[in-house]
Amino acid sequence: MKTTHFFFQTLLNVAFCLLTLSPLSSFAQNSKIDSSKIYLPEAMTINMDSLLNEWKAQNYIYPDTTCAQPNINPTFDTAVYIKRLSRIPAVMELPYNEIVRKYIDQYTNKQRSSVAYMLGAGNFYIPIFEEALDYYGLPLELKYLPVIESALNPVAKSKVGATGLWQFMLQTGQRYGLEVNSLVDDRCDPLKSTWAAARFLKDLYKIYGDWNLVIAAYNCGPGNVNKAIHRAGGVKDYWQIYPYLPNETRGYVPAFIAANYIMNYYCEHNICPMKTKIPIATDTVVVSRDVHIDQITAYCKIEKESIRSLNPQFKTNIIPGNSEPRVLRMTQQAILEFVENEDSIYAYKADELLTRRSTVVAKQGTTSSKSSSYKKSSSYKKKSSYSSYKKNYSKGKSTYSKGKSTYYKGKKRKR
Repeated sequence: MKTTHFFFQTLLNVAFCLLTLSPLSSFAQNSKIDSSKIYLPEAMTINMDSLLNEWKAQNYIYPDTTCAQPNINPTFDTAVYIKRLSRIPAVMELPYNEIVRKYIDQYTNKQRSSVAYMLGAGNFYIPIFEEALDYYGLPLELKYLPVIESALNPVAKSKVGATGLWQFMLQTGQRYGLEVNSLVDDRCDPLKSTWAAARFLKDLYKIYGDWNLVIAAYNCGPGNVNKAIHRAGGVKDYWQIYPYLPNETRGYVPAFIAANYIMNYYCEHNICPMKTKIPIATDTVVVSRDVHIDQITAYCKIEKESIRSLNPQFKTNIIPGNSEPRVLRMTQQAILEFVENEDSIYAYKADELLTRRSTVVAKQGTTSSKSSSYKKSSSYKKKSSYSSYKKNYSKGKSTYSKGKSTYYKGKKRKR
């Protein structure tokens, strides 16, 4: 209901903007796109080592040592890039210009190793993306959006807090049903975040009816795109509103086009995809009580890091089943062992591993009498100190009076 209200409100805002727009400005109409500088999305600057440190990469992704292609990027004429982009079977517009070319060059030169990794990691995630996009009738080329969002890292976190494969911000993720709290972050769940992203993209298309504007709004929000449209004189074309968009969003659509290009034509640029092993078959079990990962590993033949990798939505070692039933993914063998030893698992070192108390007993004592006695003692000391001070003051005053009297007597004698 909240989602419906939000998008109806956004539609009204867009309609109001369109009604009050001035004629197309000569600058927006005649300006040439400045291709002298490009703005790289954060995912295009991720260190390759950080991608390979992920548990799944260490266990299931490895270099193709049989690849005989030279690690050299060949150069092609502009006409070749235009033809290749036009041949990609896509509903979305994937045009060529010098900005797009610069992003293609980034992927084919500096990002070659990252492309090789993503081609391998895509075997795990692309089928999930395609299923959700197909269900909502969205263009399947959107499956490459996480390539520029997160470099296919399910636990990626941007400088501004966007998280997961689809880089959801906190409020947007919650608006689309993703739970985020101290123990759980569904933005890191590949399945939940993918289906939420598909719904979000579909809602954005209802507003703009143009896929380039949709993915621009996905990056910087509908508000920024609406302002750019207004400043450009009302034209709803990404390349016309380009100068009015935030810097990163200026590079977002060209990077997306370049990602589609390189994921289809990597072989022509002598990039060898990393190989992937077939993962061990997995299954799920519902956890209805709090359970620590160490309790599970004590009875199930599974590594701790395997559980963390298969369930990246859990932020700590505790699966919080007390708040609501949680779905836990593990290998099929581990699932069988969990079901057989469920009671023993929950009981194993529960006092040591699950330390958050549900009830506590406040310590009883006679603090009131001690407090009263302390006050009385303190009051007596203050009174005693005051009396002593008063006595010394009186004594000093008396000495002063005697001295004064002697002074006057001596003065009289001189006279």
